[in-house]
Amino acid sequence: MAHQGGCMCGNVRYSVEGEPAGKITGSTYSTNAIFPSNQFKLTQGTPKQHSKTADSGKTITSHFCGDCGSTLFRETGSFEGAKIVKIGTLDDANALSDLKPAIELFAPTRIPWVQAVAGAQQKDTM
Repeated sequence: MAHQGGCMCGNVRYSVEGEPAGKITGSTYSTNAIFPSNQFKLTQGTPKQHSKTADSGKTITSHFCGDCGSTLFRETGSFEGAKIVKIGTLDDANALSDLKPAIELFAPTRIPWVQAVAGAQQKDTM
């Protein structure tokens, strides 16, 4: 299945092919899909990047629109050879309901009033 997406202002666009290799959530409700890098292609614009050292000690790089600030995807050594795509940047409004999370990261530090996703693997770290 092909998906297209982009930032809020439309200056940066991408397409991705196939089904995601996995899904993750981060923060309270940040939902992401993990696609192999060879299935991801920037189709318009060049996102800016910001890299930092994650709690795992590995570098995580966020790619975002330099105009509107929308984070589009991330790359990290924890998911080598993959793009972690922010589901909210996909054009398809049904993507969030169609792609059920398979993994929850940092599950022990979940906010107490948030329930675990049924059937999702619960991981302590990335």
